[in-house]
Amino acid sequence: MPDAIAADDAVPHLIRHGRLQDNDARVFAPEADSEPGAQLPPDEPGWIVPLPVWNAARDTLRQRRHPVAVLLAPATNLQDLVGEAGRVPEGIAFIAIDFPLYTDGRGYSLAQLLRTRHGWQGELRALGDVMIDTIHYQARVGFDSFLVKPGHDPHQALAAFKTFTVHYQKTYPKPRPPELLAA
Repeated sequence: MPDAIAADDAVPHLIRHGRLQDNDARVFAPEADSEPGAQLPPDEPGWIVPLPVWNAARDTLRQRRHPVAVLLAPATNLQDLVGEAGRVPEGIAFIAIDFPLYTDGRGYSLAQLLRTRHGWQGELRALGDVMIDTIHYQARVGFDSFLVKPGHDPHQALAAFKTFTVHYQKTYPKPRPPELLAA
């Protein structure tokens, strides 16, 4: 699909609540040989920390002025996030789920479980190998923001939400964006 390749990489590739936005979030990558939680990102907006870092330094990270987002790998056991309470802990900016490969569907299951079983009402972001062809299906299981893979036209990705008008499978309701709650 050559016309789906973005000609201008200066265009924002984050789709959030149905709108293109600049992506100011970045994934914190501690040194490989460090213990989880031994290294933390600065207390600045926009940091996404892997789940092991969040779990090791949860109390410290929750006291910060700028909440961090938590990154889930496809093989994540959600019990490692929700614990015995079965609910996502407070103090998380948003949850990001990594799609390392287009063909890896485990992130869809994580999203659906977070929304239905664990009651997550906050932002749920798909990142990694997120392409025009996947956006519609990711939205159906509860994602409400998408970091479109570089090289793909984000305007065409926005249009992909309207690809199908009839669905055979159940959809999972997403929470209303905060900016629409006041309306």
